[in-house]
Amino acid sequence: MSQHESARWRIGEAAKRSGVAAANIRYYEKERLLSAGVRENNQYRLYSDSDVHRLRFIRLCRAMDMSLDEVRTLLALDGASKADCVAANETLDAHLGHVRERLAELRALEHELMQLRSQCDGSDSYCHLIEALHAQADEPLAPALGSSGAKRHV
Repeated sequence: MSQHESARWRIGEAAKRSGVAAANIRYYEKERLLSAGVRENNQYRLYSDSDVHRLRFIRLCRAMDMSLDEVRTLLALDGASKADCVAANETLDAHLGHVRERLAELRALEHELMQLRSQCDGSDSYCHLIEALHAQADEPLAPALGSSGAKRHV
């Protein structure tokens, strides 16, 4: 093992090197995306180059809005087999489906907001936009918006 590979850092330095906040590093350890690893005599966790790389990989996947389960799946693959390639493609295809669903939701939201915005141009003595929001708030909840409403995959 080279001197560089044996380098170990405390959480603050690992956070700086990986671009992942210390609180998130602790969370990823709790979620078992990152191993418990080596500890100093004072019980401080030490992070290796491999840990920092793994944290960067997680950060990259999370920046693409992947769920922890999707990240976990990709981390488990080493890419050395056709089966790993198939699993990675299936994971990415499923995530792409989630992204497309979210895009459709965002387009519907944009349309709704544009309709709401068209309610008022600011020239009347009261705000029609606020009036429309209060009117919508007085309407009973639609079944899809109740407790079993749409839930993002992340």
